[in-house]
Amino acid sequence: MAQKQGPVFGIVAGEVSGDTLGAGLIRALKQHYPNAEFIGIAGPQMIAEGAQTLVPMDRLSVMGLVEVLGRLKELFRVRDELINTFTERKIDAFIGIDAPDFNLRVAAQLKQRDITTIHYVSPSVWAWRQGRVHGIRATIDLMLCLLPFEKAFYDKHLSPAVFVGHPLADSLPMQSDRLSARAALSLNEQSQIVGLLPGSRRGEVASLMPLLLSTARLMHQATPSLTFVIPAINAEREAEINAFIAADADEYEALPVRVITDAGLSSVGRQVMTAADVLVMASGTATLEAMLIKRPMVVSYRLHWLTWLIARLLVRIPFVSLPNLLAGRALVPELLQYQATPENMAREALAWLNSPQRVVQYQQDCVALHEQLQQDASVTAAQAITDLLKKNKGSADE
Repeated sequence: MAQKQGPVFGIVAGEVSGDTLGAGLIRALKQHYPNAEFIGIAGPQMIAEGAQTLVPMDRLSVMGLVEVLGRLKELFRVRDELINTFTERKIDAFIGIDAPDFNLRVAAQLKQRDITTIHYVSPSVWAWRQGRVHGIRATIDLMLCLLPFEKAFYDKHLSPAVFVGHPLADSLPMQSDRLSARAALSLNEQSQIVGLLPGSRRGEVASLMPLLLSTARLMHQATPSLTFVIPAINAEREAEINAFIAADADEYEALPVRVITDAGLSSVGRQVMTAADVLVMASGTATLEAMLIKRPMVVSYRLHWLTWLIARLLVRIPFVSLPNLLAGRALVPELLQYQATPENMAREALAWLNSPQRVVQYQQDCVALHEQLQQDASVTAAQAITDLLKKNKGSADE
């Protein structure tokens, strides 16, 4: 007896995080469709789950305006090849995973061919250029949102969306093991530890590292027993951070600061967050991870003055850090641009260290947010896709 043929999914991921999401989604979809096929652009994790990649995933991993412009011809060719293949194979649905600049354009072409389109990970349309939602509504049959306020935004604009939860909330434990993290980093169990996280990009390190070191110096003057730890994602970032410290050796000679790079750890940044008592860090997705680890933080960022002015005009949200956006209030201090001074940052970080009751309340708030985001994202996303396909099939049969 011939095996029943399953649906064919077109699926495209453009970077490592998308590959991780895609692998989990493929596993979950196979619970509904054991004989499903997945073709498109996949990384090693998705390929291990049975996806067929038509071109290497790193061909989409382009950062920076100049780099994109230099690769436009190739990216257009890849896009056109995908659309032709998806059309010839008569895929049942297209799933674009993040990479919105590429995937939403593919989806627009496929939508014109009456192919069901799904996008996994909402672009930040709720934060700036909100008018893009009208194009998304016309292009995407279903948006899979990692954050609850994203779904609320799409609901407001009558654009179909489902909140599936955040994979980080699924993978991180509700209670993090501070002592184990300190042991892994060879840090004293009894010390008060401040994590300094300038971000992972070269520009972020160059912009924030002097500010963080000056903040650490003021905190050390107020509380000499503090220890400061800085994670570096690779040897290049480690060298850059050490260069900032060495450049003002007289200033920071007495500062007890350690720069730790990946030494066989799964994530040195996560280990530092877990080991620390308080974090002084750049705004970005790492703030969500810090919140899920339940660590108090002070969030900071600085931009070129002109970029800051443009951002102030375009951005339509009251906060920049994900903990505050999720809570709908100032759960953690945000010190941005001209407010980001060593004095302000040191004061806020020391306030956390000197307010144990505030920390306890904050951790309780973090647990509630963690529970809200812990929805088994892959399973929930797969169920939403299955429901959509059944609905569409039912409409077609009528």
